[in-house]
Amino acid sequence: MNDKELVPWLEKATLGDESAFQLVYEATRQDVYRTVAFLVYNKQDIEDIVNEIYMRMWRSFHAYDPNRPFRYWLHVIIVRQVQDWKRKAWRRIRLFERNRQMAWEPFERTDKAVLKSEMQHDLLSLVRQLSYKLRVVVILRYFHDYALEEIADMLQIPVGTVKSRHHAALKELRKRSEMTGGDVYVH
Repeated sequence: MNDKELVPWLEKATLGDESAFQLVYEATRQDVYRTVAFLVYNKQDIEDIVNEIYMRMWRSFHAYDPNRPFRYWLHVIIVRQVQDWKRKAWRRIRLFERNRQMAWEPFERTDKAVLKSEMQHDLLSLVRQLSYKLRVVVILRYFHDYALEEIADMLQIPVGTVKSRHHAALKELRKRSEMTGGDVYVH
């Protein structure tokens, strides 16, 4: 379901219609889950963050501007919720002086159509090795096709910083690709 088809349901959800919200949820959940899974690896954390995204969406419908694409607004919520989660996780780690490295669970594929080719799988494994700041730019740019200016707006950072992170991410991906045999093409 595209943004234009969602508009009447979004308007109803804004007025508190739970069945309309359920339809919006069904239309977006796979994209939301996949995007969070690209940014966060722990399955339980992914599910918690996705739940928080939909709670934030429910509370924020009044702030949605119908003149802007809905999915853009949704991706802003996703990015901010992941950033909030990362900030809270860092505080918990420091506060309780837990393990210095967080437990890592293997990434679970949520959309086989996106990751079906071996080259995509190899590239995704390289992307997952990037720092969060570089990884979020790559995910928004190449998995969601946002312009650098839109990414800057989403992340609330200057466009120059996005360009710098984009360049650094591609450079790092090229370097890692060459180290693993160069089978993954990064342009």
